[in-house]
Amino acid sequence: MPEPVLLPHPVTGAPFASPVEPGTGWPDDLASADTPVARTPAQVGRLAQGAVGQDELDARISVCRACPRLVGWREEVATTKRAAFADQPYWGRPVPALGPPDAPVVIVGLAPAAHGANRTGRNFTGDRSGDWLYGALHRAGYANQPESWAAGDGLTLEGVRIIAPVRCAPPQNKPTTTEKRTCAPWLDADLARSAPVVRSIMCLGSIGWDATIAGVRHAGWEVPRPKPRFGHGARAVLRTPEGREVALVGCYHVSQQNTFTGKLTEAMLDEIIASL
Repeated sequence: MPEPVLLPHPVTGAPFASPVEPGTGWPDDLASADTPVARTPAQVGRLAQGAVGQDELDARISVCRACPRLVGWREEVATTKRAAFADQPYWGRPVPALGPPDAPVVIVGLAPAAHGANRTGRNFTGDRSGDWLYGALHRAGYANQPESWAAGDGLTLEGVRIIAPVRCAPPQNKPTTTEKRTCAPWLDADLARSAPVVRSIMCLGSIGWDATIAGVRHAGWEVPRPKPRFGHGARAVLRTPEGREVALVGCYHVSQQNTFTGKLTEAMLDEIIASL
């Protein structure tokens, strides 16, 4: 096999292969060469349930290989790259959650973008969707800066955690039903860790909404019946097994399709975030 091409990280300048090997020094990479790898749906469930602490869960998520189609696509994108980023290494692995695990606000998205989070290794980082989301979080006081362009760029979040129900970039941004089901235990484990402290869950789009409802039901939460319908500004009250109320809030996704067409405006996004 040919030697991997090493390219400098845009912040640290350290050389990395694409995809990035775990334990080689990528900013905020919690995995190592010894992190157990899930290769089947059953192993995803076992490793998600068995993770001790958030760091171990995030490390295991970041090396998952349970969906062959997604593994092939994310690594193909990382190898071929987009011309604008041809001089950069691509993460090319699953993307774990971002933000403190004890955050009272959780944002649930969809999946990494092929040349955004799949490149940078961080949710909503390196594309226009992230510009919108982090700009809004900065205006609301949840982020220390309005930009998120690379892992290690100095961004920190306070009071909010960002999770994706699908952790790998899917072709055409469309994960299959089987892929969403396989990835669900990672989301379930993330939501379980948030349960004692979360007050609001903001879902970006209907996939995040449906995945959140399924995840909290798995965890024994009470969900209104009939199932609440997604919409921008839709709200429902969930109850944890301890009886604590958590607001479920819908928001149009910060995709370019929505923001370029005006379906989602900055004012609309700011209003939803202010309600959390």
